[in-house]
Amino acid sequence: MTRSIHCPQCGSEKLYKDGLRYLKDGSTVQRWLCRVCGYRFSDPNSKKDCDCSTYTIVQKNPPLSLKTWSDLSYGCQVGACRQSEAKNLVKVETRTEKRVAGATKPSKADMRGKIIEHAWWLKKQGYRESTIRMRTNYLQILTKRGANLFDPESVKETIATQDTWNENTKLTVVSIYDTFLQMLGIKWNPPKYKVLEKIPFIPLETEIDQLISAANRKLATFLRLLKETAMRSGEAWSLKWIDIDSANNTIKLNTPEKYSNPRLFKVSNKLITMLDQLPKKNEKVFNGRLKSLGVTFMKLRKRLAHKLGNPRLLKITFHTFRHWKATMEYHRTKDILYVKQLLGHKNINNTLRYTQLVSFESDEYHVRVAKTLKEACELAEAGFDYFTTIEDAQIFRKRK
Repeated sequence: MTRSIHCPQCGSEKLYKDGLRYLKDGSTVQRWLCRVCGYRFSDPNSKKDCDCSTYTIVQKNPPLSLKTWSDLSYGCQVGACRQSEAKNLVKVETRTEKRVAGATKPSKADMRGKIIEHAWWLKKQGYRESTIRMRTNYLQILTKRGANLFDPESVKETIATQDTWNENTKLTVVSIYDTFLQMLGIKWNPPKYKVLEKIPFIPLETEIDQLISAANRKLATFLRLLKETAMRSGEAWSLKWIDIDSANNTIKLNTPEKYSNPRLFKVSNKLITMLDQLPKKNEKVFNGRLKSLGVTFMKLRKRLAHKLGNPRLLKITFHTFRHWKATMEYHRTKDILYVKQLLGHKNINNTLRYTQLVSFESDEYHVRVAKTLKEACELAEAGFDYFTTIEDAQIFRKRK
């Protein structure tokens, strides 16, 4: 009776078929790839070649959990039966030496395995998971577009032919590949690309509010959080319920990205109410994957741009909210140090790059009048600034 197949490394039955293993007698054995830990092994139900009931790992690095870096949908570890372990290890080392010399082109499976190894190497070097995920994604893109990661000239050619990448993206990929070669101990002459300074797109507040109003509850809350705090999307996504103080309308950011400073934000009653309406399933405010929420946002953006006849909405991204907040706060306060603190930057030069100094051609405002304390508080929470008092009436205004 055929027994069920499970991973000998972690015991999971979530497996992918990963090609065939060719034996000396010309027969084949099915190879499997574990979707959980990335371990590769031969079909244990087969009695050909050797007893495959037990396995050892030739690779010295501990297994990399694919749940940790969810964007990695595959893994590659060198597995061997005990009777042929030494033989397989020699073959792997020989193939690696040939690849570096450019004599043979490695298979995509081999390069995927090296990318997994590189992800673990980055983890040991202290890189954050978001950074590891981004670097791994670009290495995967290079392999999908025909680059041989073991041949620097092949990678340089692939980067040079990417017409959809601007100079900044190409420079980023060169830096990522340079780190990959450091792990392999290979030197190369990297191509020369220069950073292009671009003026960021700053939308109107009405355009941002239109997106928030048209979004579902979860996405609307997320966008409102980005608008009021200028958090990076990854920072907002990692927010925990314990970081929210509903009594004082404050939100703490204790796990900033890119080694920024921790921050404390004063937010509106409206945002606190929207957050409280989300389901509290676990310690995190937002559940699921940020990438999935991004796809939902892009669909909403496209639909709303067509409905309103406004193609400018297509240029708004999660990070655009950060640019918008920095620009508006500097225009309102003219205090670059305050904006630096708001964004969490340690270097003021980074703040200058994120802050777009807009010269408004016409100072047009929405004007509201408050005659009671309650009305004044509601206008302040809605983003209106106090202007003056006339005949016991407080005048508030907000730029259009």
